Amino acid sequence: MKNKIKYTDEPMGELRVVKDFLPPPDQLVFKEENVKITISLKKSSVEFFKKEAQKHHTSYQKMIRRIIDWYASQYQKSA
Repeated sequence: MKNKIKYTDEPMGELRVVKDFLPPPDQLVFKEENVKITISLKKSSVEFFKKEAQKHHTSYQKMIRRIIDWYASQYQKSA
């Protein structure tokens, strides 16, 4: 942005207040019910997700959870 905006002291015309249309922050939090489980996975699979998670600066558990959710949603649609 090399061009600078030049503001002038000219009339702006008729102004009107716009009603706030954004929801409050507590309505932006989507909390789904989670269930804690214990699962045994192959060591190579966990190492893969840990390596990928580190590359993308995220949690490997979150990646595994998302792929399971994606898988389930794909098959729920076709059922």
